[in-house]
Amino acid sequence: MGDIIRGAVIGYGAAFNMGRAHATMMQETEEIECVAICDVDRERTKAADEDFRGTRTYNSVEDLLTDNEVDLIANVLPHDLHCSVTVECLKAGKHAVVEKPMCITIAEATEMINTAKENGVMLSVHHNRRWDADFWTLRDIVRSGAIGQVFSVEMWSAGYGKPNPNWWRSVKAISGGSFYDWGAHYVDWLLHIIEAKMVNVTGFFQPNLVWKDITNEDHVQAIIRFENNAVANVQMSSIAKVEEPRWKLLGSHGSIVSEAAHFRVLSETEEGTDEKIVEFKRRPGPSYYENVVSHINSGEPLITNAESARRVVAVLELAEKSSKTHEAETVPYEFDATP
Repeated sequence: MGDIIRGAVIGYGAAFNMGRAHATMMQETEEIECVAICDVDRERTKAADEDFRGTRTYNSVEDLLTDNEVDLIANVLPHDLHCSVTVECLKAGKHAVVEKPMCITIAEATEMINTAKENGVMLSVHHNRRWDADFWTLRDIVRSGAIGQVFSVEMWSAGYGKPNPNWWRSVKAISGGSFYDWGAHYVDWLLHIIEAKMVNVTGFFQPNLVWKDITNEDHVQAIIRFENNAVANVQMSSIAKVEEPRWKLLGSHGSIVSEAAHFRVLSETEEGTDEKIVEFKRRPGPSYYENVVSHINSGEPLITNAESARRVVAVLELAEKSSKTHEAETVPYEFDATP
């Protein structure tokens, strides 16, 4: 047993109940407990007090940061507050967990990383979808060499429907845009399937083609080129009246397509084409907060380190920039991001 880490959560909004989820995950993980919850809305801290009896509640970040009995803070605020509030926590000497996406720009991500290093504290990003069974299964298939070298990846998340105009996730100034929701998960998955360095990003955005009163884009697309000559095409849309598989990969010796709760894998072998159905399987090993605890108490490597999360932000930011310049945007530098 190591030291008990005393955790806190900033942001207890009712939507998705992610603040409650982080507090619950802390309580269910050995060697960490949630001791404080902060939200500017007193009704939400009242709800937090009812959900987690005995925790301290605060209605300002400044008050929370004066609590010397808090070691780690999870930032579950809207995307535009990820950088500024996390930096405050790091400067106060608190370890920090920030919800995905890490932030909105590469510059913000770099500021967060540098601040954590300067203050000798941990910074991790809650890319919880790295534990999803389809991603983890796909990663294993690719690493097994079943389809040879992957040279093409297509990813798709779409439907046809108007986003909620009264929700901050539909407001570009707050959310960062359509790519910053599920797109952050998709790009994070991608960068752990194709593990070569990125070369450039080309973006194609449709800002208000249909939904005129929504500031988030209606359709976003990023094409990422890697130094091993592989290419990925990621599309997110709220104006697509068509269904496509979430994953389609082409390799030098086969292909992989996602279908319901399994992958269809076609492998070209000396004997001919081998076709298999591979069911999704869960990721083994520690949960997110178990890993965080092991990192702080024992120096174990983080599964979701900040440098890898910064790569995701780079794709999202450069895709939008490219959509405006009409040119492929070179990734300014690649980051040390061990999968």
